[in-house]
Amino acid sequence: MFHEHRTKEAWVPTLPPTGMFADRVVIVTGAGSGIGRATAMAFARAGAHVLGVGRRRDALDKTAQEHAGIAVLATDIRAEHAPQAIIDNAVQRWKRVDVLVNNAGATTVMPLADTTADRVTDLFDLNVTAPSLLARAALPYLRRTRGSIVNISSTYGHRPLPGAAHYAASKAALEQLTRCWALELAGDGVRVNALAPGPTESEALTAAGLPEPMVNQIKQDEAHRIPLGRRGEPDEVAEWVLRLAEPAATWLTGQILTIDGGLELT
Repeated sequence: MFHEHRTKEAWVPTLPPTGMFADRVVIVTGAGSGIGRATAMAFARAGAHVLGVGRRRDALDKTAQEHAGIAVLATDIRAEHAPQAIIDNAVQRWKRVDVLVNNAGATTVMPLADTTADRVTDLFDLNVTAPSLLARAALPYLRRTRGSIVNISSTYGHRPLPGAAHYAASKAALEQLTRCWALELAGDGVRVNALAPGPTESEALTAAGLPEPMVNQIKQDEAHRIPLGRRGEPDEVAEWVLRLAEPAATWLTGQILTIDGGLELT
């Protein structure tokens, strides 16, 4: 789908083919930065109407400035009425929903000795409960369009992560939701898949409250452990989100695709 030019230093995509998602409506959560922003931009370049959702209006505005096909909605997806409000916003604009990308989530460093009920609840509210309720709200429209859901997991959804077990567990839950929903919705023609990125350049570590020196050290350590020798770029991940969602992928459902530079193999 992307034609790419690779150098030793970086991965640089060219624009995806225009029209692949022409007139289709895509909702992307966590669209204010990182993988979410790259995904919103990639869908828009491929012809989709995109609703980018996130908590920070200023960050969403920067995403919207990247392409005229992106509209934004600032809301906390954990709020009681947010899932239905998000779907209603897209339907009022474009009359349909074809793809839901559950990308919003949090990375939490929480060793067992520091675990509290509130922190576990907050983490699962964002990483598991909110995507579930958003998928429920989108379902009537996805059934009409025989659309798809793409959940963004992590390589740590199926690989241990000492010191952040509950984050890993929340992503493992999202992967199992993916498999179960795929079977549950197959009769409606709704496909459900997940992408499990490895360490990717984003604001996640900083957003987790880690000091900058620790963030830099973690990034260096991760790059050294990855067989391909570097962390991923958001555009690399976004490419595969589109591939999982593209209309031509009519026989692909219930799959977890890991894209992590080979980290899963170590």
